[in-house]
Amino acid sequence: MDSPSVDIDRGSDDAPGRIRGRRLGVLLVLCGAIFLEGIDVAMLNVALPSIRADLGLGTGTLQWVMSAYVLGYGGFMLLGGRAADLFGRRRMFVGWLTVFLLFSGLGGLATEGWQLIAARFVTGVAAAFMTPAGLSIITTGFDEGPQRERALLVYSGTAAGGFSVGLVAGGLLTSFGWRWVFFAPVALAALILVGALALVPKSPAPARADRGRIDVWGGVLVTAGAVLLVLGVEEASALAAVAGLLLLAAFAVVERRTPEPLVRLGILRSAGLLRANAVALLFSAAFFGFQFLVVLYLQEVRGWSTLATSFAMLVIGIDAVLSPTVVPKLVARYGNGRLIFGGLLLAALAYGLFLPLEADWTYLAMLPALILLGLAFALVYGPLTIVATEGVAEAEQGLAGGLLYTAFQFGAALGLAGVTGVAAGAADALDGYRAALLVPFAAALLAAAIALPGLRSRRTADAAPAPEPAPEPARAR
Repeated sequence: MDSPSVDIDRGSDDAPGRIRGRRLGVLLVLCGAIFLEGIDVAMLNVALPSIRADLGLGTGTLQWVMSAYVLGYGGFMLLGGRAADLFGRRRMFVGWLTVFLLFSGLGGLATEGWQLIAARFVTGVAAAFMTPAGLSIITTGFDEGPQRERALLVYSGTAAGGFSVGLVAGGLLTSFGWRWVFFAPVALAALILVGALALVPKSPAPARADRGRIDVWGGVLVTAGAVLLVLGVEEASALAAVAGLLLLAAFAVVERRTPEPLVRLGILRSAGLLRANAVALLFSAAFFGFQFLVVLYLQEVRGWSTLATSFAMLVIGIDAVLSPTVVPKLVARYGNGRLIFGGLLLAALAYGLFLPLEADWTYLAMLPALILLGLAFALVYGPLTIVATEGVAEAEQGLAGGLLYTAFQFGAALGLAGVTGVAAGAADALDGYRAALLVPFAAALLAAAIALPGLRSRRTADAAPAPEPAPEPARAR
């Protein structure tokens, strides 16, 4: 039995791709949530040097302020996606949005590094349950084709807009004190919560006997494996990295043998879906690692203020305008695969232009690379979201969204750990940043190589058959 979708009045639109009525209201609420996630990450990124100075954190600990969030996010994303399918998408969205609200505020009260790291981890866990629920409300509530593609591109563009606004807002708020970076999202989350309660319709959850069980052991193994793998990359510890890989291998064994797996391995038989998630991981690793380095370079090598840094990075947010306006037309004409590949090449070029970084670079010297990166994000992020959820059975849309965002978040954690580990090995900060910039450059090139076979298809990133339909869930004993 398929998990029921959220009924968003499918008959309210009078033209393909047009979104009106209650569906528009629901889309605005869900876009508000992904905007919240984007603004939260961007504001924290700009505030990191101020947090370091106030709490006396080393570079490694500072990296964990970011990585705790993305590990909580990525580690529980698969569990969150499955929970949305089994227990109701609206219920998971509203409940975990509330948790996000509470722990974002608690982060602003931290007086020690470990307190801030703990608060960020729980906030990431909340996002892990909230985000796939919101994405699956879109993919089950909007008809597959032009309308769903437009909704997803608006959704991804809003996420980019959140990042862009967060850069400026983070600089402004940090000038009053870094704690406001955590308090401000509380007010926005409260507004989104009110909108969700009013507009997102309830959907009947599966009967208890048909609901199945959550694969807790699978969730524990994949989270622990990811944490150890990231720790191994950051600390250059072969033991931690090998232990992480072994736990991830154990996760695959458990998923194959359990009757109700967290990840049904059959869904991974689509080459297109696997390729989309691999590209997402590498693209995210490059993007987050790059922005981490650039913020530290501007503030700690150049001595720029948080506000000046915010405005310098703002140009990357050009994708917030392009994603809902220009990208849908490009998708219709060239297909997702071509856009993804072209965007990855632009990203690699952007990172390559930063490789000869000098201590006295002017902003005009950095600007071309930052513009190219904004264009790259617009071409890659939205089409990847479409490819990773296209052709998946409705009952597994939460799982598909969970897989995609797991790839994004684990990629971010690995990218942060990678650039931090390389930069920390240099005696001079500038030399360290130059060496670490090779990490995003190499990751973008590898992602482009993986995406290359997707050029065979105009409409999707791959011409391979869709994943096999989800089996009937086992009855609870």
